Amino acid sequence: MSALAGEERTAGEGEEGGNGSGPGANATTLDLSVVIPAFDEEQRLGRTLDAVTRYLSDGDGRWGTWEVVVADDGSGDGTREVVAGRADPRVRLVVADRHRGKGSALRLGVAATRGRRVLVTDADLASPIEELEKLDAALAEGNSAAIGSRSVPGATIGERQHPVRRLLGRAGNLLIRSGTVPGVRDTQCGFKLFEGDRAREAFAASRVAGWAIDVEVLHHFHRANWQVTEVPVRWSHQPGSKVRALDYVRALAELARVRARSVRPADLFALLLFLLMSMALYSGRLFDPGHRYLVDSLQDQNQWEWFFGVTAHNLAHLGNPLFSDAQNFPAGVNLMANTVMLGLSVPFAPLTLLAGPALSLAVAMTLGLAVTGFAWYRLIVGRVVRHRPAAFVGASLAAFAPPMVSHANAHPNFVVLFMIPLIVGRALRLCEGGRVVRDGVVLGLMAAYQIFLGEEPLLLAALGLVLFAAAYAVVRPEVARAAWRPLLKGLGIAAAVCLPLVAYALVWQFTGPQSYANMPHGDNAGNSPLALLSFAERSLVAGSAERANELSMNPTEQNAFYGWPLVALAFAITVRLWDRALVKALAVTAVGAALLSLGPTFRIPLTERTYPGPWALLAHLPLFESVIEGRVAMVCAPALGMLLALALERLAATPERGTQYLGLLGVCLALLPLIPAPLKTVPRAETPAFFTDGTWKSYVHGGESLVTVPLPDAGDATPLRWQEEADYGFRLPGGYFNGPWGKERRGIYGAAPRYTSQLFSDVRDTGVVPEIGENWRAQAARDLAYWKAGVLVVAPQPHADALRRALRELMGRDGKWVDGVWVWDLHKGT
Repeated sequence: MSALAGEERTAGEGEEGGNGSGPGANATTLDLSVVIPAFDEEQRLGRTLDAVTRYLSDGDGRWGTWEVVVADDGSGDGTREVVAGRADPRVRLVVADRHRGKGSALRLGVAATRGRRVLVTDADLASPIEELEKLDAALAEGNSAAIGSRSVPGATIGERQHPVRRLLGRAGNLLIRSGTVPGVRDTQCGFKLFEGDRAREAFAASRVAGWAIDVEVLHHFHRANWQVTEVPVRWSHQPGSKVRALDYVRALAELARVRARSVRPADLFALLLFLLMSMALYSGRLFDPGHRYLVDSLQDQNQWEWFFGVTAHNLAHLGNPLFSDAQNFPAGVNLMANTVMLGLSVPFAPLTLLAGPALSLAVAMTLGLAVTGFAWYRLIVGRVVRHRPAAFVGASLAAFAPPMVSHANAHPNFVVLFMIPLIVGRALRLCEGGRVVRDGVVLGLMAAYQIFLGEEPLLLAALGLVLFAAAYAVVRPEVARAAWRPLLKGLGIAAAVCLPLVAYALVWQFTGPQSYANMPHGDNAGNSPLALLSFAERSLVAGSAERANELSMNPTEQNAFYGWPLVALAFAITVRLWDRALVKALAVTAVGAALLSLGPTFRIPLTERTYPGPWALLAHLPLFESVIEGRVAMVCAPALGMLLALALERLAATPERGTQYLGLLGVCLALLPLIPAPLKTVPRAETPAFFTDGTWKSYVHGGESLVTVPLPDAGDATPLRWQEEADYGFRLPGGYFNGPWGKERRGIYGAAPRYTSQLFSDVRDTGVVPEIGENWRAQAARDLAYWKAGVLVVAPQPHADALRRALRELMGRDGKWVDGVWVWDLHKGT
């Protein structure tokens, strides 16, 4: 009500009569209030009031006690006199001081009502008052609002509008309701019945002055999860309508202004905090990415910068973004079969071309992590809790949990996950059975885009959703029965939209050049049970690199490490809030994901006993056979975050201060070990001038490759950066990528090994040069011919002297020092 101060006023006591009117009337509760907004309705209002009061009076008491509130919007004719002259005291008048619009009048009229139910109807009675019976029956079924609709089966339309006007009106209504009121087809029919208290709350919270208030109020009901249903009614166009076709454009403008004003400062503050958290995590290289290296990324930073760079290069030169022979020459690399993230590297291509892949990757990961946190925050606010600080804490855990921090070293496909919360939210909309077609189409587009961001995160998210859905269906079978039909229909529509968009890329990925059948990761890719209870290496207060590395594959794959305090807290939250179906489903999701992450077999800590794990059921299925099963524990992060948000919201509502303090202390103690230290960085070695100054051009002719010794591989992919510095002007044998090996085309990291490449890598790793005879020289000649080598290059590095000696024996001559590297020109023999 305070929002209306200074804008509107009610009529004096003498204008308000009625059943229970006069002093203290507002304290009386009636069964029904009818609100009629009016502006210059002198000609039609009398007939409307006659019809409404006659129907309500002749209902044999069905409607109980009632009132009719006419909200005059500053009329300039005799509208107020029509109401004031009524003999029935149950007809009341409220008056605005000047004309502002239908929305302003409705806000004034609804605020003055006293009914347990509130009917809003236009002054022209385009829908007869007798249709109230249908709306009342819909509210009796448990709905909070019943919308008279002209667009659902069963509606009848009498006298129609002019065809042009009808077409413009439908187009305008489609634009207005799109994205604002899910599930409601006809927002603008002026015949709606609401639960009284909820109507007064929604109209009081509205800001629109025009007739787009219908959308704003219905959107309020949607945000509050109050059930809204559409009811088919009779409707006919009435002469004298004050709505013009261009008013739809004004309504859109009104809604846009309301949306802009409705952005809460707390949401913007949350986004800023997520950005600052992400910048702090990457502070070691954010401001100088070209000269700093994430040491715990192993060779992944070099790989990902190459992916961003080669994508931009392909686009700039109209090349195929799904393939490149810049690595692994002459066979090439199937980029779609690698985590090239076209959904990110393509839009970032202009920045990559302008400032280089190092900066582009740094910006993409920093912003992507922040936006991912904000996406989880919006999902939690919209679906789990309304308490925004609680939602922020939960989203922080979802986006910055230890597994995500580990992958933040250089796995953007597991950091930039903002589409996953959006996909989850859209899938939940499908379960509500509203706009199934629209939501299915949107879900299909989202899934298609996520495939170009990362297929494995999408697969893990789907696995988490299946766990959640199965658990929720057991707890709430009636909800599952109502949801499965629209969900399956929506998923079918989503698949029909998604598959044509990604079909070519997926066919290329699985059957194209350099595709592979599967990517095995060995028998130790699952998590140890101790890893779930231990602390991550980057924990600010409790981390131990030695302990974390004992329990993980490498620093980029610390996929659990939630810590025993958080596990204990989650258990306590689950026990305390066990009566809530959502808590049960989230707990089952977290536990199920944790168990799956143990792998096909797991060992009981401190014993030699091993047992089959549930992952054994999935391990050999298509797609799942290429998943690093330890990563399934990442599904625990959002589930635990939502449990935490629920607990914090409950604590915030607890009146006992002692309980609040004790609970918050437990939360702080559980989260403190999860706060990450900034990722470690080291200075990056300068690229030799041989590459940056273009000297290499004198040694590599058309169709030839430049062979670095050793060849780039998973052990050292630094030559990929040299190639970037040379603007991809030469091709490299070897490389760091996923490709096929052997007749079975099993996936391996890097090129299929050859004798000479293996010799070079062995010398690099050990510094030992084996005895090289004619057999080695003959094999080297065959390998160099296969690589179409134009030049051999040894850059300064550990064991460079041993590598140079090996080459001297293979080639029968020494190399030449040129611009910071040793060079063996294969054309001149010098």
